Amino acid sequence: MSTAIAPPAPDRKGKAAALGWLISIAFNVVAPIMIYNQLHDHGYSESTAILLSGLGPVVDTAIYLAWHRRIDEFAIVSLVFVALSLIVALIGPTDPKMLLAKDSFVSGLLGVLYLVSLAAPKPIMFFFGRKFATDGTPEMVAWWNSMWQYENFRRVQRNLTVVWGIAFILEAALRIVFVYTLSHGAVVAINNILPFVVLGGLVYFTMVYAKRSSARGRAAAEAAAATA
Repeated sequence: MSTAIAPPAPDRKGKAAALGWLISIAFNVVAPIMIYNQLHDHGYSESTAILLSGLGPVVDTAIYLAWHRRIDEFAIVSLVFVALSLIVALIGPTDPKMLLAKDSFVSGLLGVLYLVSLAAPKPIMFFFGRKFATDGTPEMVAWWNSMWQYENFRRVQRNLTVVWGIAFILEAALRIVFVYTLSHGAVVAINNILPFVVLGGLVYFTMVYAKRSSARGRAAAEAAAATA
C-alpha cells in the first residue's frame, strides 16, 4: 500500500470549467428532455422522440472531441442511456402499468452498467470524476489520472461506483413497486420527480464522501510518513 501523499490539484481555470459544465448540462440533460418533449407533444412516436433526443449527447461528444482531442465519457454514457431507452420503447408492452414501469427498466440497466464497470481496469465513476472534478485542461486531466496510483483514491472511486449502481437499481425497484400500488397519476408524478431526487442525493453523497475520504487518506499518509 502506498503511503505517499497525493499531490494537490492544479489551479482550475474557472471560465473553462464553467463553460465545460454548461455545455455538458445543456447537451446531455436539457437538450434530450426538450427534444423528447417537443417531438412527443407534436405527435411523433415515442421511439422516434427517444432516438432524436440522442442528438444532444452526440453534439456534446463532437464539441468535446474537437476541444480536448479525446472522447467525453459522460456523453458516451448519456448515449448508452438513450440507446437503452430506445430499446425499451421498441420492445415495450402496451399494458398501462408496464408502460409506466418501463422507465424503471432503464434505471435498473444503468445501475447494472455501473456495477459491471467494476470489472474494468477503472470503474465508471473514475471517468465521471475526471469530467466534473477537473476543468478538462491537460494539467488537470494529468493530475486526475495520476491519482489512480493511490490506494485510497482507487477505493473511493470503486465505492462510489458501487453506491451509484445500487442506488439506480433500488430506484428502479421502488418505481416498479409504486406502479403496482399507486394510481397512474401518482406514478407519473413520481417518475418525473424521483430520478432528480435520487440524482441530487447521489451527487451530494459523492461530494461529501470524496472530501472526507481525501482528508482521511492525507492524514493517514502524513502520519505514516512521520512515523517512518
